[in-house]
Amino acid sequence: MTMASCPGCVAAGPMARATADRGGIPTHELILPTIHCSACIRAVEGVLNSRPDIASARVNLSRKRVAISAAPDADPAPWVTALAAIGFEAHEVRNAQTPSGDDGLTLRLGIAGFAMMNVMLLSVAVWSGATDSTRDFLHWIAATIALPAALFCAQPFFTSAWGALRTARLNMDVPISLAILLACGLSLYETMVGGEHAYFDAALSLTFFLLGGRVLETRMRRAARSAAADLAALEPNRVTRLTGDTRVSLPVDEVKIGDTLWLAAGSRVPVDGVLLDLSAQVDRSALSGESDPISVAEGDTLTAGEVMLSGPVTLRTTVDASGSTLRRLIQLASVAEGARSRYTSLATRAAGVYAPLVHGLSFAAFLGWSFATGDIYHALTIAIATLIITCPCALGLAVPAVSTVATGRLFRAGVLVKSETALERLAEIDTVVFDKTGTLSDSALVPGAEIPEEARAVLKALAGASNHPLSRSVLPGLADVAAVDLTAIREERGAGIKAVWAGKPVALGDGAWIGQGQGTVLRVGAQVWPMARRERAVPEAGETLRKLRAMGLGVHMLTGDSQANADRMAATLGVDHVHASVSPEMKQNLIHELQAEGRKVLMVGDGLNDTLALTQAWASIAPGTALEASQNAADVVLLGQQLSGIVMVVQIARSARARILENFALAALYNMIAIPLALAGFATPLMAALAMSTSSITVTLNALRTRATP
Repeated sequence: MTMASCPGCVAAGPMARATADRGGIPTHELILPTIHCSACIRAVEGVLNSRPDIASARVNLSRKRVAISAAPDADPAPWVTALAAIGFEAHEVRNAQTPSGDDGLTLRLGIAGFAMMNVMLLSVAVWSGATDSTRDFLHWIAATIALPAALFCAQPFFTSAWGALRTARLNMDVPISLAILLACGLSLYETMVGGEHAYFDAALSLTFFLLGGRVLETRMRRAARSAAADLAALEPNRVTRLTGDTRVSLPVDEVKIGDTLWLAAGSRVPVDGVLLDLSAQVDRSALSGESDPISVAEGDTLTAGEVMLSGPVTLRTTVDASGSTLRRLIQLASVAEGARSRYTSLATRAAGVYAPLVHGLSFAAFLGWSFATGDIYHALTIAIATLIITCPCALGLAVPAVSTVATGRLFRAGVLVKSETALERLAEIDTVVFDKTGTLSDSALVPGAEIPEEARAVLKALAGASNHPLSRSVLPGLADVAAVDLTAIREERGAGIKAVWAGKPVALGDGAWIGQGQGTVLRVGAQVWPMARRERAVPEAGETLRKLRAMGLGVHMLTGDSQANADRMAATLGVDHVHASVSPEMKQNLIHELQAEGRKVLMVGDGLNDTLALTQAWASIAPGTALEASQNAADVVLLGQQLSGIVMVVQIARSARARILENFALAALYNMIAIPLALAGFATPLMAALAMSTSSITVTLNALRTRATP
């Protein structure tokens, strides 16, 4: 359920927003298992940021955590106590804990549904004319089923409501809890005195539909993971330091300025430094987007996060571990994630004014009928009916029902939606920013004209036997060549493929691995031919950009690659706005500048160097071939590589937003009709439950229309 359902939903004020922007490096992390909405963020950050021993606090709603900047040796116990005082459970993070599953919501939903159906069967017998002792007996059976089921299944609402009330606050779970408890209490009283009416089915149906909304919301959160955490996972835990001729293994946090580190080939640079060897090859694509390996010489800078392609090498550190480029990226990603998680969903905004309205109407009904008739029991019945009929089942289902239908439709089409507010944000975008390398373009091998026909036949056979996309990229250019038959085929990941043809060794791959120089080469017997690499637009890139522009969206391309390469690809794809030679921080700043102009930016990228931009953007998409850190930073992942999925995502997001707004309109229309009837005394609690169930079903059926989106 996307509505406010936590202690801070109503009372959190603007003070926390003002104090939440203070800087600082996160030193502690607390788990907040009970937070549900943006108001929780404001309440938690308000309390923590007001403490003198905390420099700053940032809540990440998707991960249900708060990152705190304070003294490294600070005791978090007072912070936990302060949060408990305002109704929020908090735990210090230990051993990479994560909030547990759905806290038994699915089990409670199943029990509520089973109990509701059985109680309704008993109610049918009463409605059919059962009287006197038969009716009382059926009511007692219903009470035996309903009371324990309601008390157990509605516990999440009771806990949240009590947390709000004991700190003098209101949230949406307060009227829900009151309606369930009063319906159960009144029904038990009617049963004990032999009354004609009992409303156990009303309490259970209310519990069932609201639990359904909360389960749907929980499903939307499960795929969310932290990009900052995945960036941190790229940093090696230990490094090898040279002390004279001795190698010493030590934790990366113990690295100091001026240390000499030993790095093996294939290892990631842990800390910024300068190369001490004569030369080396570096893969800088993760940070810069540069598509080709880079040669560095003695004295050149090596940056944390780069990968050594040759080695072993040594470097002298120019910063300590806490000041490395990778650590800075982690901090920036964490800040960007926290900022984006403060997006207030449509349901939360609608629910912000709903709680006091529901309480006020119910209380007014009780007072009005008490004074008008002097019958406290009758007034209480009308007040309960008003609470039930206005309980936010339709409102609670309006967003999660549509989101679940839309995300299910997208998943079947090969698109994974990870954030519960992603579709709402995607529907609002007006600008799309694409990374170039790996997103709009990829590399292809180009055989030279000097390669003879026989060698081309071997090349086609090797490429066809390989699983590597770079090797297979040569196949379209060899369509008119007949492949030869190979034996003893052996492929080594990241190196190349070898085989035997006509008794000769043949190979395609890295020259150093084959034993024939640098770069990618083709070997047939003793002869070797170099294979050039060419950048090309990925399939569907041009058509995807054309469709996005036709939808009224501005299109930008940014890349860490050279201006010449960027301009060449922009001309191929028809992109007008090009930003080249940009670092990860510059990518993030460009997104920030566009947003400062009032634009809602969708970022599409696949590399480690895109992670900051993905977290900064209003919404973000990563291809299925992207690095894990980039996929986890994105709101949406294209499980296939087809860029056309982006067009479909935006179309379905716009359709989903339209369905959500229609559901709110249906909920408002329902309340406009139902509330006057309840206040006038024409609706019993049972009738109110039936009306509430009808509104929930109507909202759900409307949500199913999202499936029809082209």
